[in-house]
Amino acid sequence: MIEFYNVSKRYSNGVMALNDVTVKIEKGEFVFLVGPSGAGKSTFIKAILKEVDITTGKVTVDDLTVSKLHRRRVPYLRRKVGVVFQDFRLLPNKTVYENIAFAMEITGAPARTIRKQVPLILTLVGLSEKRNHYPNQLSGGEQQRVSIARSMINNPPILIADEPTGNLDPDTSWEIMKVLRTINRRGTTILMATHDREIVDVMKKRVIALENGKVARDEKVGVYGYDD
Repeated sequence: MIEFYNVSKRYSNGVMALNDVTVKIEKGEFVFLVGPSGAGKSTFIKAILKEVDITTGKVTVDDLTVSKLHRRRVPYLRRKVGVVFQDFRLLPNKTVYENIAFAMEITGAPARTIRKQVPLILTLVGLSEKRNHYPNQLSGGEQQRVSIARSMINNPPILIADEPTGNLDPDTSWEIMKVLRTINRRGTTILMATHDREIVDVMKKRVIALENGKVARDEKVGVYGYDD
């Protein structure tokens, strides 16, 4: 699903954010991406989304060679990858239903398909009763569930979660992890960057640890392994 082959990224200021990274993430895996601040996690994610151009190597996502992808084909790549952020990024003037529907509207989905799919994804994330609420009427955990629903509404095969529990209390964080686990069990490949030691240690999933732009550990059943 995601493959890095000898990938390096050097920024114009001389910082080597990724240094000869080779990693393969298979279809249906749930993978944690960990490491101290500045280890290269953000660049790793940006390379998948082609938000940065790598310096050397090759990145493929679902059989697309991202590193050689023309800019006009980037929207096609983005349809394959749902993204959930730490800060939710919901549209404040739209309801829960409208926030999710908007993600379908911009792809040109028919209104009938939208009316069918949005209630289904709301049920999946447990927010059917909040469909007409606005973001400022929701808790942080509910807002994050809307963000997850929006990222999954077009059925991407890959979901990237970038610190999705970073702004949430521990109990709410576990609610979000239950949603992500359900999505993973339905076949979606999940890559989650996190600093949450407890979640990583308890979930016992594959852990890829970056340090100074290099892969320091890649464990099938890993632990967080840092003090931060």
